[in-house]
Formats: sequence, structure tokens, C-alpha cells
Amino acid sequence: MAKILTVDDEPLIRKQIARVLQRYGHEVNQASHGQEALQIASSKQFDLALVDYNLPVIDGLEVLQRLREIQPGCVRILITGMLNLDLAIKAVNRGEVTRFVEKPFKNDRLMGAVNDALDTRLRMVEVARVQQEASRDEEKQILDECLHGDYVHLALQPLISLKTGKAAAFEALLRSQHPIFDGPLSVLRASERHDRLEVLSSIVFSKAVEWMEKLNGDVRLFINIHPDELANGPSMVARLKSLEPWSSQVILEITERSRIQATDSWETTLADIDKMGFNVAVDDLGSGYSSLSVLADLQPKFIKMDMSIIRDVHLEPRKKRLVELLCRFAEATDAMIVAEGVENIDEMLALKECGAHLLQGYYFAKPSMDVDEIKRHIEKTWDLIG
Repeated sequence: MAKILTVDDEPLIRKQIARVLQRYGHEVNQASHGQEALQIASSKQFDLALVDYNLPVIDGLEVLQRLREIQPGCVRILITGMLNLDLAIKAVNRGEVTRFVEKPFKNDRLMGAVNDALDTRLRMVEVARVQQEASRDEEKQILDECLHGDYVHLALQPLISLKTGKAAAFEALLRSQHPIFDGPLSVLRASERHDRLEVLSSIVFSKAVEWMEKLNGDVRLFINIHPDELANGPSMVARLKSLEPWSSQVILEITERSRIQATDSWETTLADIDKMGFNVAVDDLGSGYSSLSVLADLQPKFIKMDMSIIRDVHLEPRKKRLVELLCRFAEATDAMIVAEGVENIDEMLALKECGAHLLQGYYFAKPSMDVDEIKRHIEKTWDLIG
């Protein structure tokens, strides 16, 4: 059974078409003019549309052109006794109309056109499915090329201590130099689609090891982890083994907006991570939902406030009061507040007044992959913080 839209301004013809289609088990919606048809099509999907050419205000050809934009998967039949044959053929060739039926028509001829059109639609759906599958396989191959080639790297951005004015830690930010997957979000989303999160995680951890070996000292490193990784504790622990020598310096960031509570076995995995000596940070606090619940469940050592709270904090008293409350909460729970996205001195001074511990943002430095530049950040004192 197909869902069919019929459009004709002559009630008798409209009813005749509907009666024939319903006799063959199809679901029929009727419209008497083009505007009504387009309104119906904006809220309901159809497999096929039968539209008369001679309609008031908007002719049938224009209705089918617009319908093609609204519902590309709906096959379109133009019914007419007036349209120039050449024009109708051109409309078919342009894809605006799948086929046309000339008036007057017999019921068997109408149903023949309908059945042919629906068969065409089934073939289109199958072709689309095959193409989508091929596209998915191709994307998977390209992603594997990205992950297994030397394309994925980590750039470091300093977190500045308001107490010392120096870089107290760095966040490791995913970067990709692949020609197609050329951004962190595109790599991450593709890894989610193709079950490659653990592969990506292994690469990130190995790159983090390289940074720790280059920097030495007591440098702390924040590394983002995907909440789904917590579902497989043994695998997560195995990947973290390479970073275990620096476990007291590595902080694992978990974004709170990803519904960590919905991830199976997350509590057991975090307990194992804690035994290894790693600390946990809640990332982007304030950008999602259930923030307080996440804080209560994770008991993080670091709380990273989202830049949406930090932006113009010096101008908006409500934001400033919220930051003050979070800072007091952090002090009470032996945690540290990290303010992300600091872009000017006024925001920095307001955050200092609120009691934030660490600041991060373009005001201090952009992410870098240059070892010497990172080392200069470690040695540098930001005179801006007094």
C-alpha cells in the first residue's frame, strides 16, 4: 500500500481517482488546489503524487516542482489534457515529473502509470540504499586511513594558575591534518559512526605519552575521553597502561553533556581509573543538563566551566554569582575550578575576583604543537595576573 496525494480542482475527477486508488489498497489524500497540496505535503510524507496541470493560481507543473524540493523521494505524475507534449517531455527529462498521463484516461491506464511510478520509486530506494552503504564503506576506509596514517596529533593549550601566573597544566586538543577528516569534530563523529572510538583513544593516549616524554617535569596534562569508552572498563584500563607512569599528572576530561550516567559500567571503570592514580575532570560544565547530578556522581578533582558562562562574566552579574557559587563548591569538595574560553583582561579579573583557580583561553595562548613553544609557556610568567 502506498501513500498517494491527488490534486485536482474538479471534485468528480478527484473522487474518481481516489476511488480507483483505494480499490487497490492505497491510502489517498485529496487536495483541490496547489496551495492546499503543498500545505499537506509539508506535514505528511507521500510515496506518489498525482497532480492535474490545470489548477487555479499555481499550475500542476509548479506544484510538482515545489513538491520535489519538499519531498525528493515522492514520485510525481502530471495529469493533463492541455499541456504541450514537448513541455511535458522536458519536464520529465529535468526530473520535475516522473511521468505524465493525458486526459481523458481509463482507469487501467491510470493504474498502469501509478504502478510503473511506484516500481520506479522502489528501484530508487534500493539504489539509494546501495549508494548509502557504499558511501559508508568508503567513509570507513578513509577514516581508517586517517587513524592509521600520521594525520592525528595533539595540540597543547596552557591552563594558567591565578596563584602563580604560570602554566600549571595543558589541555591536549585533538587535531587532524587529513585532507578529508581535517578537524577534531569530523574525526570524532566518524569514529562514533564506525565503532572506532577505542582506536582513536589509543592514538590519543600514545600521542599524550610522546608529549609527557618531551616535557618531563611536573606538567599536568588534561586529556579528553569519550563517555562511551567507560562502558568497557578492561579495554580502557589496558589503553591507559602506557600513561600510568604519569598517572598523577594526567587528568581525564569527561564532557558532562553526554549523559555519562546512561553509560554501562561507568562507575566500575572510574573506580579502576582512580586506582591507577588518574584524576578526573568534568568538562563543559553548564553547557548541558544534569550538571549537579554529574558533579555528585563523579566527584571530580577539576571542574571546567563552559565558555558560555565565562563569556562577558564581568558584564553579567548572574554569571558572576554562578561562578562564585561554583568556586565555593569546589573549595568545599577539594576540587579546582577551570575557566575555559577567557578572551580578555576584564573576564580574567572578574574570574580572579570570583576565586577561580585555573584559566584557559586565547587571551593567554592558542593551542600549539610546537615543543619549544610549549616549553616557553611552562617557563613564562603572565605579568597580566597580579
